[in-house]
Amino acid sequence: MGDSEPGQPTAPIPATGAWRPGDPVGNRTLAHVLGSRLLELELGGVLGGAEAPITVAYETWGELAADGSNVVLVLHALTGDSHAAGERGPGHLAPGWWQPLIGPGRSIDTNRFFVLSANVLGGCQGTTGPSSDAADGVPYGSRFPTVTIRDQVAVELALLDFLGIDRLHAVIGGSMGGMRALELALMAPSRVGRLVLLACGPAATAEQIALCHAQIMAIELDPRFRGGDYYGAAPGEGPWRGLGVARRIGQITYRTREEFSERFGREIQGGGPLDVDSQYAVEGYLDYQAVKLARRFDANSYRVLSRAMDHHDVGRGRGGVLTALRSLETPTTVIGFDSDRLYPPVEQEVLAAYIQGAEPLHLLSSPLGHDAFLLEIEAISPIIAAALG
Repeated sequence: MGDSEPGQPTAPIPATGAWRPGDPVGNRTLAHVLGSRLLELELGGVLGGAEAPITVAYETWGELAADGSNVVLVLHALTGDSHAAGERGPGHLAPGWWQPLIGPGRSIDTNRFFVLSANVLGGCQGTTGPSSDAADGVPYGSRFPTVTIRDQVAVELALLDFLGIDRLHAVIGGSMGGMRALELALMAPSRVGRLVLLACGPAATAEQIALCHAQIMAIELDPRFRGGDYYGAAPGEGPWRGLGVARRIGQITYRTREEFSERFGREIQGGGPLDVDSQYAVEGYLDYQAVKLARRFDANSYRVLSRAMDHHDVGRGRGGVLTALRSLETPTTVIGFDSDRLYPPVEQEVLAAYIQGAEPLHLLSSPLGHDAFLLEIEAISPIIAAALG
């Protein structure tokens, strides 16, 4: 780990940023949602069973109504987790990813609603994923199977069953969370009262798959990836470099040319003169984001979840995308952003046009690209509040 390496951290990065048994639990609750039962995966294989039951990490806010009618399920994106609201602290390396939206008197009002958020299957913050121990007590690593968005939703439905929740007042999700929200409404339409979809589409496009492929390859080509079995590596000896490259690629697609130009331009990091050792400010920003993610996330989970997004296609086995969307009568709110180049507005236009219960698309203007669904709180807050009725 030479000092000249770009993005060099100030302290060694652990082999994985995954939550592991023995770490602070924080606000999570851990549940074996399927008991000893196996989950049969869409593309083959199984997970779970008595010796390594599927665990889900979830958090809740607010009080459950006596009749169970006030549940709002909030679904996270690629590198999110169950910590949708709350402060940074033991067990949580970052504050809630939608903290400004969830709480008393906020658009997702915990005085009215019982809000539920869970880490996704294949994730790394308490829910079963590649960093979890298999039946032999060793992390799955390279042995973790391919999972799809539908497999992830099957586990989220099992969580609802475990908690005794028959019907949801609403399901809300952006990006990968929007994919799961859409699939949940298609897989269990009688259980979803309302649907709010942000910055997502009905099926992964070739460009989105290509971008995921480049990021996955960056991870797999890191010599310290070790084929996915790196969990015993010493700090600094895990695949943080490959994960960092993947994050840099992703971060470029999450934002916009205009924002990078206005925010960084051609400025030199630290404001110094240009010389052979100079780093541009935008490079420093990407390096910071890479190291920050590597400290709280897992390289295998990044691969597994990226591949699940590649397989997203609501039309698979349902007669095609448009037929599947037309079958959905759930009242639906769709939000898109004009600068989103990863999931451009044309994809939200398809959702709003063909979902039978959808209102007209809410197309918002933002310079922040795809990340606007996480950052444009003032713009999306009243829309979500109105959608929740």
